[in-house]
Amino acid sequence: MTHPFKTAGYAAALLFAAATLVSAHGDVKPQAVDTSGLPETGTEWLIENPYRAETVGEEIWLRAVEIGASGYNQNCARCHGLEVVSGGLAPDLRFLEAEEYGDEWYMERFRTGYTQNGITKMPAFGDLLGQDAAWAIRTYIETRPDGDAMAEYADELKAMRDQLQMYAEGAEGADPDALKSRLSEIAGSIETLSGAPVADSVAFRAANLIDGTQARYKSAAETLTIGLSAAQ
Repeated sequence: MTHPFKTAGYAAALLFAAATLVSAHGDVKPQAVDTSGLPETGTEWLIENPYRAETVGEEIWLRAVEIGASGYNQNCARCHGLEVVSGGLAPDLRFLEAEEYGDEWYMERFRTGYTQNGITKMPAFGDLLGQDAAWAIRTYIETRPDGDAMAEYADELKAMRDQLQMYAEGAEGADPDALKSRLSEIAGSIETLSGAPVADSVAFRAANLIDGTQARYKSAAETLTIGLSAAQ
């Protein structure tokens, strides 16, 4: 059986991290997640992510990523890190494999939480947030990009950001198809650490925003700004 995390060395590090994790949640109350727009998963808990693109299509998958990002930031980022980049005290969930064993590990931990020596290190989110939110968060987590791969394109993305900001003020001379094509090309070369086929990178997000209007150029530029700042 495959281990849910991608390497044996990393698995050992995860066990060490889990054993030394400080009690970070305390009395923080889990925040409800609005899952409007997602197919309902029912009352019986699943063991495989139902919101992957090959199962529900790209539109629903994108919605799951969006909802999952919000749910993660509200409930998980404090311990597992912004953009799912762990500071070392909690497992780095980007390495959790995007397949059935990874799904099983994730859902078990999400539903039942984690305690050590009678102290709650992670609350049981299952009954608090529900299954739809759980799988949306899982979808977001598994699409996180490899930060090292992003760094390779940082300078080019900064230049494209500046260009998009200029077009947001006046779109004359802009070539939206060329911009989308290059951003999509960059996005296609950035891998996930989970093995999921598509990385939800800032290049991917920006490419999907551009439609030739000044408002969308502005949104794409802001997306690149935020994403590049987070990667530094």
